Amino acid sequence: MTGLLESHQSSADFRFYIKNQTRDDVSRKQVRIYQLYSRTTGKHVQILGKKINANGDDGALLVVETETFGSHIRIKGKESGYYICMNKNGKIIGKPNGNSQECVFVEEYLENNYTALVSAKYRGWYLGFNRKGRPKKGSNTTQTQQEVHFMKRHPKGKADPLEEFRFTTVTKRTRRARRLKSNPKTN
Repeated sequence: MTGLLESHQSSADFRFYIKNQTRDDVSRKQVRIYQLYSRTTGKHVQILGKKINANGDDGALLVVETETFGSHIRIKGKESGYYICMNKNGKIIGKPNGNSQECVFVEEYLENNYTALVSAKYRGWYLGFNRKGRPKKGSNTTQTQQEVHFMKRHPKGKADPLEEFRFTTVTKRTRRARRLKSNPKTN
């Protein structure tokens, strides 16, 4: 009974974990570099200063800054240094300083394995691009539209070995071959 009481009284101390996750006393940012593949254009999101589109090639890299706990992110172009922001009219623009709430997006993971990015300031308004790669107004978007569906990709040659895996196709022939290998008949 005393052992149960002691274990019940001692609560987990996460201060050590949080301390190890911070780079300094003020920030708890994590920075990742990846590409955002647009489902509608079949190309990557790129930030060219104030202009943003979804017509980028494999060199269109984004720097994604996130807080340690939560899915609030800021997206910056690696080359340009500009952030993706959404103004009060729902227009997607690039800004050199990403500190305003207009530049914060919330990642939503969808059932179809895509990611949607909704504005943190203007709830219900999503980052989206039309078939030509031009930004859509946030007020004209919904989560179910293909225009707001993105896939995060690692830059070519920079894949994380822990996240890498291979797909194998299973046919009747391979199933039969596996069964024969695991249960060899003895003659």
